[in-house]
Amino acid sequence: MIALGSTAGVWPFAGRTQPAGRVPHVGYLSAGSIETNGAYLGALKDGLRELGYTDGQNIVIDVRWAGDRPSNFPQLAASLVKDKPGAIVGTCIPSTRAAKSATRSIPIVMSVDGDPVAAGLVASLARPGGNVTGTSTLLEELIPKWLELLAVAVPNVRDVAVLTNPDNVSDLYVWAKVEEAARRIGVSPVKIDVSVPADMDRGIMEAKKRGAGGLIVTTQAYFASQLQRVVPLIDRAGLAAIYGYSEFAEAGGLMSYGLSYRDYYRRLARYLDLVLRGAKPADLPVEQPTKIELVINLATARKLGIVMPPQLLIRADRVIE
Repeated sequence: MIALGSTAGVWPFAGRTQPAGRVPHVGYLSAGSIETNGAYLGALKDGLRELGYTDGQNIVIDVRWAGDRPSNFPQLAASLVKDKPGAIVGTCIPSTRAAKSATRSIPIVMSVDGDPVAAGLVASLARPGGNVTGTSTLLEELIPKWLELLAVAVPNVRDVAVLTNPDNVSDLYVWAKVEEAARRIGVSPVKIDVSVPADMDRGIMEAKKRGAGGLIVTTQAYFASQLQRVVPLIDRAGLAAIYGYSEFAEAGGLMSYGLSYRDYYRRLARYLDLVLRGAKPADLPVEQPTKIELVINLATARKLGIVMPPQLLIRADRVIE
């Protein structure tokens, strides 16, 4: 994995060094809307504030939402390019690809789940080339682990529900990975589609009615945006759940295996800072997460009547009492 720390450390905080009268303009290109995908944008703004940037004061973030239609990305990217921003943030492979097709000169800082080399966004992780760099994850590789950990926490589990968002551009790919992993592990996946907040209650109760012995909440901005609603609903339904982001376990979810999306977007903010200060994307290695954590919330386990096996507690990076 490639770390950013040594590169970012040589640059002063941008908020203290921007020339007077020059306010950076950044484009932000995302699927969904502020209601469904606002968690990632909020995390990015938090990261930028730590670097001295405040949206609307010494930086302007021009947000373009594509809704549930990835086909909107090329038009939205072209409209951003016309405004000549200092950088464009791409939040998925389709939005980053659209931005790259729209400009070869404006820096593009990506945050994608998937392989940016295979997607043709960069030449390599170490030497991106061109005008695209940023961060990427391979979180789909965690799917087998989510199923395995649930099977250890809930012995004899047969049916595992998976909350999915059919409006997400990567939903079909993620579900294919779930089915593949479930066959190997010997469990049956139950697909629960939830695309709007009003459906969340119905979806979780459907998982319960269909006899699911466990539940997976994947790493999607939509679910991260609904964190404070999702966790209590799942706990009240008495479902043993595993989440892809540690924030869910910290908020009362049973356990998580993955990373902190807030930390992840903090690193993205550092990349954005670098390119706004003149660093060339071609020279900035693409960063991938170096820290994947298993977090177990024992208080929630006790409430659900689940006795966590010792072998699982030993593997945990953090245990919340």
